[in-house]
Amino acid sequence: MIERRLGNRLKEIRTERGLTQTDLAALVGVSRKTINTVENCVFVPSTLLALALAKTLNTTVERLFFVVADEN
Repeated sequence: MIERRLGNRLKEIRTERGLTQTDLAALVGVSRKTINTVENCVFVPSTLLALALAKTLNTTVERLFFVVADEN
């Protein structure tokens, strides 16, 4: 069986832009903890949050997020 989970490049792209988690959180209108849990794949963002993150970071949702398929 193949299990799918959401991976992301949020930390990589955020740091490329010179932003801290706190900076990004303020720009998007969420808490720093939300940014942290998304970066660490603990929390899957809503479509609205994913779009807001992509827009704020001047990238696409597809560049920020991707599907990881694990075979068990």
